[in-house]
Amino acid sequence: MTIAGSDCSGGAGIQADIKTISALGGYASSVITAVTVQNTCGVSAVHPVPADIVGQQISTVRTDAQPDAVKIGMVTDAAIIQAICRELEPIKQTPIVFDPVLVSSSGYPLASPEALQQITQELIPLCYLLTPNLPEAQILSGVSITDESSLQKAAEKLLRMGCQNVLIKGGHRTDGEMKDILFSENTSLSSISFSEKQIITANTHGTGCTLSSAIATYIAQGFPLSEAIQYGKAFLTEALKAGADIQFGHGHGPLNHFFNPHKAIIK
Repeated sequence: MTIAGSDCSGGAGIQADIKTISALGGYASSVITAVTVQNTCGVSAVHPVPADIVGQQISTVRTDAQPDAVKIGMVTDAAIIQAICRELEPIKQTPIVFDPVLVSSSGYPLASPEALQQITQELIPLCYLLTPNLPEAQILSGVSITDESSLQKAAEKLLRMGCQNVLIKGGHRTDGEMKDILFSENTSLSSISFSEKQIITANTHGTGCTLSSAIATYIAQGFPLSEAIQYGKAFLTEALKAGADIQFGHGHGPLNHFFNPHKAIIK
């Protein structure tokens, strides 16, 4: 089950989630949290779905066909988050992957201050895996990330909020290295690094949605978390590579999710 906003341009949000899940052989049920007005050049408006309708979507699906994993993307206000938490509580043993989309890549704010409070107090404690990028990790933890030490401090704070694992994504690193670091809940705060070759392309719309949905799909298929992340990153890299030369729109174009992922992702 993917719980996220709708992107009318088709590159990110619920559309990218459904493409990813389907490409990897999963079945995607979808819960729409907001309708966005956007294209490859940016977001111009966000219209939240009423919280009770979001809750009813989740309830109707989970009581008929309980998902093997849940991916959560854009959540825009406190009432919606409360509805999500209330409806997921009965299936909280199901792995929940939360990609905290707080600001669009064009800089448009996507979550209110009240929503941020609900995220940290109610939603994060339900999560099996949290997948913030560096700016999102800084916003949620309140830690300015400037080096490996402050990165670990931010991860520690996020884990103390109640999630089991945190994957801090390195796409915003200034050293050009596409390295994501997984921190897991235990006394020694163990960490695992995942690196992929950087793909030079302007078509990067929906990368976070794609990665979190791929990881959730592999988790649903029974892979251990470290393997789900490894294969999810490989899928994202190949989708970026396959879509690098596609001409779509005048801004940051989409990935190519249907590049035949079964040929090379899992070796």
